[in-house]
Amino acid sequence: MLNTQASLSKTRKQIESIAITNNIALSEDDSAVIIIDQTKIPNALEYKKISDLESAYEAIKKLEVRGAPAIGIFAGYTMYVLALKNRDLSYEDFYQAFESDKEYLNSSRPTAVNLSWALNRMEKVVTDNKEKGVEEILSLLKEEALKIHNEDIEMCLKICEYGLSLLKDGDGVLTHCNAGPLATSYGTAQGPFLLAKARGMNIKVFADETRPLLQGARLTSFELSRAGVDVTLICDNMASIVMKNGWINACFVGCDRIAANGDVANKIGTSGVAILAKHYGIPVYSLGPTSTIDMNCPDGDHIKIELRDPDEIKEMWYERPMAPKEVKCYNPSFDVTDHELLSGIVTEKGIVYPPFDINLKKLFDEDH
Repeated sequence: MLNTQASLSKTRKQIESIAITNNIALSEDDSAVIIIDQTKIPNALEYKKISDLESAYEAIKKLEVRGAPAIGIFAGYTMYVLALKNRDLSYEDFYQAFESDKEYLNSSRPTAVNLSWALNRMEKVVTDNKEKGVEEILSLLKEEALKIHNEDIEMCLKICEYGLSLLKDGDGVLTHCNAGPLATSYGTAQGPFLLAKARGMNIKVFADETRPLLQGARLTSFELSRAGVDVTLICDNMASIVMKNGWINACFVGCDRIAANGDVANKIGTSGVAILAKHYGIPVYSLGPTSTIDMNCPDGDHIKIELRDPDEIKEMWYERPMAPKEVKCYNPSFDVTDHELLSGIVTEKGIVYPPFDINLKKLFDEDH
């Protein structure tokens, strides 16, 4: 049966058999968070230890760790590691230092809701247990960080199952950016492709390169080809022709924030994919955990879009500038896909179909 503990355990083993899934972890002595430095892929698979606030901020800002769920997991572990440095302080001073670290880390990237969601969970542990003393709070913080990670693993496994239920053997799927195990724990938008491969299904994936930071080229094609998935890399402006050729049966994309009405913020270029897919009659699904749904955000107009360094467009990845030095650049990291362009939102609780404003609310009403 779908999503029983036995089936999830089987799903986990199947994905682990072909994919890298240990992208974030605590060091053995709890002094650092260990990550795979995603900026080095595909040329090197390097692990990096993060043990101080500034390095943690830079790891998120520079995309050494990226992907909304992965950022949330990283934030939980980081707040625990930082809190350990203040174990000798009084509760009042401990909490003040914790709050300062939290606010600084939260400012690293504004669009993905998982960062603030995880930080708020960690802070709640501190405020709800002030009478227990700092040492016990530290133990509870570690427990909460591990819980955030383990919850994401279970959510990803369920999302992989629900996502795969939308595909059949031989389907072609277009994906944009990277939402595999590197960006999560076991994958959201790319997880079903890994699961399909492990189960002997033939899914043909077309991965957009995802300008300007090339997450599709560097990360998605790396993960999928390494796992033996049939993946073809295309430039972003080639999405229309592969759809017109009849090679695409569905589009699977991730999400960094989902508004209450179903508008989805995801990597820049996602909305263009959705518009093209609508023209060609191809269903578009956004896959992500319910922690990415922000019911306090009414629609996409209320999602703050991160603007990044213009040099990512003009100079990054090249030995010489690819545009005049003086030219202006507009470099938003995300765009918002209107809910009317989506066929469904795949969560760990099931597939949500339109009307999204009503059915997303039901997901949370069912918890009470």
